[in-house]
Amino acid sequence: MTRWWPPVGLAAMVLLGGAVRHGTTPIDVWFGHLGRELGRPLRRAFLYFTEPWLVAGVLLAVIAVALYRGQRWFALAAAISPPVAVLLAQAFKRIFGRYRGDALAYPSGHTAFLVATLCLLVVAAGFALWAVAAAALLGLLGMFGQAITHHYFTDTVGAALLATSVVGVAVIVLDRCQPRCDVGHKP
Repeated sequence: MTRWWPPVGLAAMVLLGGAVRHGTTPIDVWFGHLGRELGRPLRRAFLYFTEPWLVAGVLLAVIAVALYRGQRWFALAAAISPPVAVLLAQAFKRIFGRYRGDALAYPSGHTAFLVATLCLLVVAAGFALWAVAAAALLGLLGMFGQAITHHYFTDTVGAALLATSVVGVAVIVLDRCQPRCDVGHKP
């Protein structure tokens, strides 16, 4: 992850939030129609990818692997980053005030939790191709599930921008405190 991503990702999230705060976009409408056409059972199946208990299980596995490897600082960053992403999503929801139905929508907290966790999985796996591919696929499926049910598609994009920025900051902080921090594999 490059050092320029966190401010760029956060700025893009804020700009997108400002652009969509008072309405929907054609792509949001398209995903909404698609969700209605797919029917309730299929829509619910796609929500499985953002189930908090499932995402928390993946996060706990990432933390456990980091602790097993002796990467205490990475484990701490992994424990902190997703909740920070969700808390920031909740704060930005109040700032942007975009609703879907009766609930604040932009950015999606469920998507922020998923994407932050998947980013940490990629880091824990040393940016291995399998981890990047799996994270991209699972992230897109989770975004799709939220976009056809509880959120607009742009809510999920904003959440992905926010979550990747938060994890990017964590990675930069860990990298800057090297060699004092225990990032990377245990020798």
